[in-house]
Amino acid sequence: MDSKADLLVYGMGERGILEVAVRMQAGETIEALRDLRGAAYRLGASATVPEEDSLWLPSFEEATADKIAFCHMTRVAHHETNPYNARRLLQRHGAETVVINPPAFPLNQREMDRVYGLPYSRLVHPSYGKARIPAYQVVKDSVQIMRGCFGGCTFCSITAHEGRIIQSRSEESVLSEIGQMTRMPGFSGVVSDIGGPTANMYQMRCTKPEVEAVCRRLSCVHPTICKLLGTDHGPLVSLMRKSRELDGVKKVMVASGIRMDLARRDPDYMRELVTHHVGGYLKVAPEHTDPEVLRLMKKPGSEDFEEFDREFKQASARAGKAQYLVPYYIASHPGSGLAAMIDLAVFLKRNHYKPDQVQDFIPSPFDIAACMYHTGLDPFTLQPVQVAKHLRDRKLQRALLQFFKPENYFEVRKALLEAGRSDLIGDGCDALIPARPPREALDHRRARANAALSEQSEGDHIRGGRPGTPGAPDAPGGGYRPHRKTAQRREQPRGGKRRPTA
Repeated sequence: MDSKADLLVYGMGERGILEVAVRMQAGETIEALRDLRGAAYRLGASATVPEEDSLWLPSFEEATADKIAFCHMTRVAHHETNPYNARRLLQRHGAETVVINPPAFPLNQREMDRVYGLPYSRLVHPSYGKARIPAYQVVKDSVQIMRGCFGGCTFCSITAHEGRIIQSRSEESVLSEIGQMTRMPGFSGVVSDIGGPTANMYQMRCTKPEVEAVCRRLSCVHPTICKLLGTDHGPLVSLMRKSRELDGVKKVMVASGIRMDLARRDPDYMRELVTHHVGGYLKVAPEHTDPEVLRLMKKPGSEDFEEFDREFKQASARAGKAQYLVPYYIASHPGSGLAAMIDLAVFLKRNHYKPDQVQDFIPSPFDIAACMYHTGLDPFTLQPVQVAKHLRDRKLQRALLQFFKPENYFEVRKALLEAGRSDLIGDGCDALIPARPPREALDHRRARANAALSEQSEGDHIRGGRPGTPGAPDAPGGGYRPHRKTAQRREQPRGGKRRPTA
């Protein structure tokens, strides 16, 4: 609403943007484009609202003031994300109405090939000059083979902008792009990633189009894998084999996270992946171990990760390789309290995992988990959900994920004592931290205290700003200003009479 835009194309938008351009070039007005799928627009108070085949969401004012209304808005919106059965959504904003048309249909393979076959330079924008862009280094030698995700994880926004239906490129399109990469200056011969939002959903889709057209399920794999979901990894295995056989290619890696429950269904894929496409470490995302937190996330149980871990180690041993999993976990996700995080920390210790990178839950717009964070409720059941909002609580949960780091010792100790788990402090086999703080923990706490003391005694807020900066005592216009209220109080003598002024 703040943008004052006449029409908003949402989602990936390639087809929508092209249609807008073609129809406007042909002389159509913005108003005529309101029939466009994957578009939203605003209507004034006197305009006719298209109520046929539409659903009203709680108004902006209602959703802002009432958490139950916010949950209802979230629930309805997420059930209208399947482009084959989604209805138009309407929401009042004051006297105006926002109209959200159903999502655009997914791109077919020919359209995907056309989008990804455009003459991209694969280089950073010239405005960056010779600067090193860390994010570019990660993706410059990667290839995206598909888009979308049917996992439905509640903390993820992929469904909102890429859709739940998998859209895959053809084998020829992917191999052509890799061939172009091999001819680029500086290419090392290693394709850093061949994947997408989830690496092993390539060409997977519902096997019954007539069922897919009416389905409103938010996840095809939770709480169980749908029996109608096609989970054949054959097309992906074929693509992986052909990609590493191209001239100029030394190795093709899979760096995107993989869906473990799907991978376990196909021993051929597991063998191909472990033998040829893992560079020592493979990313997976179990996210948590607590059953209730995993349910709220729409993730499989922790036993799924444990079984995958066992199969991965066996396959690596058969391939004669020393390879390891890199599991990703989230701290402070709605539903996760200290007890759940302590259980996760114990699980990590028992299985000898020391996460180097951990994720702190951050609510993202439109996510179901963001609704839980804001309202403290599950939008589908309206049952209360524990939420860690205060910085102190979030710091304790994050520290528990890396309990083994000396700098986290005192936060971990505080969390354990607060949760009544002093049994995990000491020298026992399950103890997370020793009874006495290590020297590094003391040094870190001392350094942090010194830094805080230095800030209090020397910070800009004490000195009135750094010398030479606006507001500092020695800066032009800084220091005493008669028009300020503080100056007037300074002039007021005891007894209540103002000092005479010249």
